[in-house]
Amino acid sequence: MHAVFPATQALRGLPDVSGPHRARAWEPFLNTEANQDWVARSLAAVWHPCTQMKHHERVPLVPIARGKGVWLYDHEGRRYLDAISSWWVNLFGHANDDINRALKDQLDTLEHAMLAGCTHAPAVELAERLSALTQRTLGHAFFASDGASAVEIALKMSFHFWRNRGQSEKREFACLANSYHGETIGALGVTDVAIFKDAYDPLIRHAHVVASPAAVSVDEAIAAMRALFEQRASHLAAVIVEPLVQCAAGMAMYDASYLSRLRALCDEFGVHLIADEIAVGCGRTGTFFACEQANIWPDFICLSKGISGGYLPLSIVLTRDEIYAAFYDDDVTRGFLHSHSYTGNPLACRAALATLDLFDSANVLVENRRKSALLREAFEARLGKHERVKNLRNRGTIFAFDVDIDDKTFSRRFFANALQRELLMRPIGTTVYAMPPYILTDDELVLLAQRTHDTLDATLGGTA
Repeated sequence: MHAVFPATQALRGLPDVSGPHRARAWEPFLNTEANQDWVARSLAAVWHPCTQMKHHERVPLVPIARGKGVWLYDHEGRRYLDAISSWWVNLFGHANDDINRALKDQLDTLEHAMLAGCTHAPAVELAERLSALTQRTLGHAFFASDGASAVEIALKMSFHFWRNRGQSEKREFACLANSYHGETIGALGVTDVAIFKDAYDPLIRHAHVVASPAAVSVDEAIAAMRALFEQRASHLAAVIVEPLVQCAAGMAMYDASYLSRLRALCDEFGVHLIADEIAVGCGRTGTFFACEQANIWPDFICLSKGISGGYLPLSIVLTRDEIYAAFYDDDVTRGFLHSHSYTGNPLACRAALATLDLFDSANVLVENRRKSALLREAFEARLGKHERVKNLRNRGTIFAFDVDIDDKTFSRRFFANALQRELLMRPIGTTVYAMPPYILTDDELVLLAQRTHDTLDATLGGTA
């Protein structure tokens, strides 16, 4: 998701390297031989994602040796609570015994077979189970590797649907202000984060950007979308939204009523609705699909991140029978000719099936509501009356608050202080957030809240 951070001092949460406190913050890593060795080798060999590599001349990487449950461990055995689920992907902890068993079994059966001209049980079973979760409203699962690829697929499918229907003029898209949908060329076209788009602007086909209900009222946001539809519906293929939470915009949250009204608007004007649930799906907002809270289904739903439990690259697009039928033809050119070599990889699909099994066996969504209430209470008790904390909020297992500070080094200093307190947290600018795995114990939830408070106070106090 596909998920990255907007143009803040901390690219995708990477700490800024300026400021006088750097050495103290990183001494635990700088002074250990095993950690230092892996950092040096990585910097020589690996081009790290969404990173200005020159920053690592002064700020080293955190070298992770292993993980178990909610904890990651470096090569010296120092532990870090993965409060952000390793970029929002890990649902049931690292080295989960159930997912491990499923993958080991699959390794002995089938590691991969091409999905063009062949099929296999993990892909079929996963497609069937996901469709069942939508009450069979959506189906025909198309597999890919990552969130941005899923978005590309949904955009292409929508355009190609209208083309097959003889309405090739419907080739434009709309997105919400401050939206993030990925960093491939098509996905950037429906992303409203300048730092990712500007360098590639000549390559991008830009979408219409419409007011977000996270920034204005639902009435105003719907009125803005209606105004666009009234002018451009005959040219619009689809509108794409992140349901309920615009994660990369700083965990900007909005009311579910916007989605139900947008669904009605799309039906009225004949525009597809694409739900990018890459970050917010798989239970993150309190229901398995975020759209369920609005009692609607989109025309396309994009899943990734947590769907494989954080184990393997996998994304999926589900769509309606009507859309699938528009491609079903003797003419090859009317088919959806999109693929990659590892489409529907059996190992990734088996990890996803094991993840769904955990949802079924552990009553996860109900237990998540209890844990979310506990974590909300813990955050409120420690931060609710903090003079520098603004807009403490949550939606399901996504928690965030804004810090009243004008300091470009805040994200870097908070990140460093968090590591010293056994937390892996990466603020988005001055927005601190937690999106932990679902398996935190009650004691770990309280620990997370307390150490977030302690980290904030240390950062505001100027130590890092």
